[in-house]
Amino acid sequence: MRETLPLALELKKTVVLVGMMGAGKTAVGTALARMLGVPFLDSDAEMEAAANMSVAEIFARDGEQFFREKESLVLERLLTSRRGILSTGGGAFLAPRNRAVIAREGVAVWLRAETDLLWQRVRHKNTRPLLRTADPRATLAALVAARTPAYAEAEIIVDAEPGLSIDAMARKVRDALLARPDVLEEVA
Repeated sequence: MRETLPLALELKKTVVLVGMMGAGKTAVGTALARMLGVPFLDSDAEMEAAANMSVAEIFARDGEQFFREKESLVLERLLTSRRGILSTGGGAFLAPRNRAVIAREGVAVWLRAETDLLWQRVRHKNTRPLLRTADPRATLAALVAARTPAYAEAEIIVDAEPGLSIDAMARKVRDALLARPDVLEEVA
């Protein structure tokens, strides 16, 4: 009896992880890229490297509009340069221009998480410029409500769950991608 070898996976489009801060885009994206043997890209990290400052510092110095304009340019460059797993900032998918380039060059995957789970993950971090308010929990809830209609336009939605490990969430995303042979396919 011959032993069957596991099938390899071929990524056919860049997978763009979208969703709120704290949804796990960077952590899950890193694990997923490792699992699939493809590059991991992070639009916020690219922005920080180009500006030689943090996202929070860019927001403070140049404002959100400047940041969003540069973010669009970075996203387009990353989507057209090489195939991989791309983590975006929480606001990136809100711009129609960004949703269009993502739909044309890749596939959007919304890591959907409840507000309570997001709050548990971000409440102790001071690196979130949009949460520097008098009531950051209420600000987060308002952002979730405002952004949900845009995130819902993602082609694939994967729900985060409390207690789910990063690797388990990455497997959940991988399994959702396998349902789309135009994005991820098993090859012999």
